[in-house]
Amino acid sequence: MNRYSWIAIVLLTGVFGASFFIQGNAALFVNWVALLIVVCGTLAAMFLCYPAGDLGAALRVTRNLYRNPPPASNDVVHTMIGMALHTRRKGVLALETLGEQSTLSFLKRALGLLVDGLKDEELSEILHAEMLHFRQRRAQIERMFRQAALFAPAFGVAGSVVGLIDMLAGISSPDMILKTIPVALTAPLYGIVLANSLFFPIAEGIHAKTQKELLTHKLIADGVLLIRREPNPRRLAIKLESLLTPSARKLENLSLSEIRDRLRAIHAGSPAQREPVVGQEALLDFRARP
Repeated sequence: MNRYSWIAIVLLTGVFGASFFIQGNAALFVNWVALLIVVCGTLAAMFLCYPAGDLGAALRVTRNLYRNPPPASNDVVHTMIGMALHTRRKGVLALETLGEQSTLSFLKRALGLLVDGLKDEELSEILHAEMLHFRQRRAQIERMFRQAALFAPAFGVAGSVVGLIDMLAGISSPDMILKTIPVALTAPLYGIVLANSLFFPIAEGIHAKTQKELLTHKLIADGVLLIRREPNPRRLAIKLESLLTPSARKLENLSLSEIRDRLRAIHAGSPAQREPVVGQEALLDFRARP
């Protein structure tokens, strides 16, 4: 997420929160009993559904969701093209050094398998199996948050029932009625807000990031195979960019000499060319993904 996304989140969340207090009855929306019923009930249900280790992994994925954005797809394509040029000059074994420099674990693994000399079928099978298991792990974590989003409103209704029962128990006392009605009314509110402003957005954010990372893995898996099969970086660029949207295909109309010139400009530190193309030094800019 970029800076503008965070600004929008903080601003709109502030407006949403202020809307509860704009009438001057802020105290009516704060009830610790109702909050404890919803939060503790949801957490207890989650621990009954999933092991503590899986819940810890879900929290780590959530933290990385907002701290470590995935690399842009066109940056991955440009990196693979830089590797292809490097391979043409120094051979496939030279990729081992680039793999050691990379902090993107899937790219490091793919280059290691390529250098080990695996057949194309074996290399493709291993990488796609890893992508499959990665998708399954993320789908499980996404399901956890969607399940929490279902639990929270349910415990909100439970808190409402608790408040109504307490109210009936003290129906002859106006003070008891005034004390228990807030529990009955705020518990469903807390459950709905938690589900729709926290759990569902996190689940959808995990899903969106997973799709972007799977596209990155697809580009890397296809790229390492094409580096071996396709000696021409120009054709390699066309094949890889076919997986991108038309607006992201920056190398579509470039010749091989133009690609080389831009990569030389990157290596020379030219500020004019640094922005549109990412060379093999971009490997050091990628962050490891859980």
